[in-house]
Amino acid sequence: MLVIPTIVHFDLAVDNIDRARKFYEKLFDWKFNQVPMPVPFYLIETKDLNGNPGVGGGMGERKLPGQTTMNYIGVPSVEEYITKVKKLGGNIIMPRTAVAGWGYLAICVDTENNTFGLWQEDKNAI
Repeated sequence: MLVIPTIVHFDLAVDNIDRARKFYEKLFDWKFNQVPMPVPFYLIETKDLNGNPGVGGGMGERKLPGQTTMNYIGVPSVEEYITKVKKLGGNIIMPRTAVAGWGYLAICVDTENNTFGLWQEDKNAI
């Protein structure tokens, strides 16, 4: 099976989680499901232009000044793409990290100082 990297998830960093949730619910009719975590965090369900399930997201409180939306690109191997990022002049600011029961992620910076994530789905991640 050919895997073509594409955006598979986005995260919104917000200052007021209730205000932001209400804004996006009313603006786009997105659905929010709170995840049991030590800090408030929601998974976001979106729809495409035809009403089919769209790219999923997450929303949590902003942790760093200037933190904004982060796109995660689905790849078959985070390690393989970390190597490619470095070879092409990008940087890794968070190495491959397990998200137990979901997969692996890494946070990168491209040659233009844009931050993005790599995501490898793996339900066996620990």
